Amino acid sequence: MAASRRRGGAAAGSAPSARRPVGSHTPTAGGLAKAALPYVDGAESEVAQVYVSNSRGWALPPGDPAQDEAFLAGCAVRGLSAYIHASLLVNLGSPTAATVERSADTLAHALTRGAAIGATGVVFHSGSAVDEGHAEVAMKQVREVLLPLLDRAAATGGPKLLVEPTAGGGRSLASRVEHLAPYLDAVDHHPWLGVCFDTCHAWAAGHDLAAPGGMTATLDALVATVGQDRLWLVHANDSRDACGSTRDRHETIGKGMIGEAAFGELMRHPATAGVPVVVETPTEGYVGHASDIAALKSLRPLA
Repeated sequence: MAASRRRGGAAAGSAPSARRPVGSHTPTAGGLAKAALPYVDGAESEVAQVYVSNSRGWALPPGDPAQDEAFLAGCAVRGLSAYIHASLLVNLGSPTAATVERSADTLAHALTRGAAIGATGVVFHSGSAVDEGHAEVAMKQVREVLLPLLDRAAATGGPKLLVEPTAGGGRSLASRVEHLAPYLDAVDHHPWLGVCFDTCHAWAAGHDLAAPGGMTATLDALVATVGQDRLWLVHANDSRDACGSTRDRHETIGKGMIGEAAFGELMRHPATAGVPVVVETPTEGYVGHASDIAALKSLRPLA
């Protein structure tokens, strides 16, 4: 795999069509298929993102084979792609060895579960060095943990891993898009590692997406940093807080401080062509997500 790691962004992470499929983070309580499939129908989702473990815990449940099969079949019938979001506790840069070990186990579990349910990819947060003096060691940990996982997933044709820059603060390993360069360097630009771009995180990290052309400039910078074919998923979330706040508080599309015009730029940018877009916005049942999904669909180009 050493040679293939150096091929850059040639992985088949993005969808073949220029259309941007839009969906939401989807609940699974009560059974993966039983909960998620009616939700995606109600929200009119074209892509679904789910947790396969507690979002704020380390437990790694095995899953229900019957529900896995039903979810896989249900997604196939609907033409849905599925993504897993790994636990929010994952931190490959932590100075605490136990946290790094649990993070590695959590990603391995998510990749296994992803293969069982036909997931395209597993999203995880870029992590934090926590302590100022740990940054260099933290990136070595990223390499040591990710390379075996990426090699194994690539060898089996399993789901890909997608690193999501965070909202900044706390010695983040990647928050602004330019921070992704050393992150990808750490794993030799492995073809099985892609990027999940979160609009609320980018705004919180200081990218002024609300300024005219701000979203376009940020996506241009992302492409310049990671290459043409490394953006594989978008989290489209408005924000309750000011640009550069480092606060990750999501808001309904067009109702926050980023504003609808920026999401129009997002949906028209060449870098998002064929890339699934997932909302993680506030909602009661599927109703709020249905509204945000409809808003984003109305902003995407006709062709």
